[in-house]
Amino acid sequence: MASKAVKKKLLRLALIASEHTLCEYSMFLEHLLVGLADESVPVVLVCPPGPAAESITSGTVEVIRHPAVELPLMQTANRKLLVDRLAKFNPAILHCLCQTKAVLTRRLARHLDLPYVLMVNSLLKRWDRLSVSPRRCAKIIVPARSIGANIAGLYPRFAERIEQINIGTFVAQDVVCFSRFSRLATMVMTHPMDNVDDFENLFTALRHMTIDGYEFMLVIAGGGRDQSQLRKLLSALGLLQIVTVVPRLKPFRSLLAAGDIFVQPQPRNVFDPFLLEAMSVGVAVAACKGGVDDLIMDDRTAVLFDPNYELGIMATLQRLLGRRELARKIARNAQQHLKENHSVSKMVSATLQAYDNAESWYKNPNL
Repeated sequence: MASKAVKKKLLRLALIASEHTLCEYSMFLEHLLVGLADESVPVVLVCPPGPAAESITSGTVEVIRHPAVELPLMQTANRKLLVDRLAKFNPAILHCLCQTKAVLTRRLARHLDLPYVLMVNSLLKRWDRLSVSPRRCAKIIVPARSIGANIAGLYPRFAERIEQINIGTFVAQDVVCFSRFSRLATMVMTHPMDNVDDFENLFTALRHMTIDGYEFMLVIAGGGRDQSQLRKLLSALGLLQIVTVVPRLKPFRSLLAAGDIFVQPQPRNVFDPFLLEAMSVGVAVAACKGGVDDLIMDDRTAVLFDPNYELGIMATLQRLLGRRELARKIARNAQQHLKENHSVSKMVSATLQAYDNAESWYKNPNL
């Protein structure tokens, strides 16, 4: 036991994060950093310039902004500055938190002669290229079985290096779904507003529900390139009085906990951390299968609908609004699933073990 504790103390870690990681996976990163601090692991976080990292990191984490100088033709100089600063920190391993930083991490591993682990949070298409070093990438960490199977199919030579580590969260003690009986039923959605077509069937179903006399409100948190088109669609359907669009402000959990039902209107090809957090606070989930849908289990952790069938969407939402005990049961089931499979302590423990295995693999490649 003592030798293991010493080994963990000797571990020095560099995390490589993208803007996407800092914005979409900030809760995961916060939990990971707290867990590493509890294990006395010195950490440096490499991330883009900007304020996004400030609310995540604490005084125990060294932050390196990359690129240091945001000017054209400075890529080589910025990379050299980053290598020099990382060399002074002297990490034992690199952890790439987003596949968009895979090329950078691969180059850093080569310059510093280090192993690294690569985290992939989304499904890849056949024409996508995932930069993986066969000599230095010891592990490909995935948060869902569906992503692992996808990568194994596209990159069979790396199948043995794929390891599923579930993203952890803290599960609330109580279910918030319909716990405030005098309040108007509230739905929450965090789906990106990049394609207004993703919302059209859902909004049409909501319009029919209002005509039928159902009373509720919908909060859409976030943004996207089609946000103005989305507002036009809401106006055309007469839904501006019941649908509110707000920025995705922190703390995210408080926003999610303000709802009774979390709606995922289309399948997602990425692991959705907001779905995870919605389940953790005890909100009933209405969603559809497809993409990264490992958390979505019909009539157990969520109720399902066909996103292309307006009447089916309407029937599913009416079922939750009309049978509130069923909605609360779905929310409780989801919380129990997370307690059993998505604890922060298990995530941190498994991640530390992955680092340990990666170091051993790099030192003894024939093992």
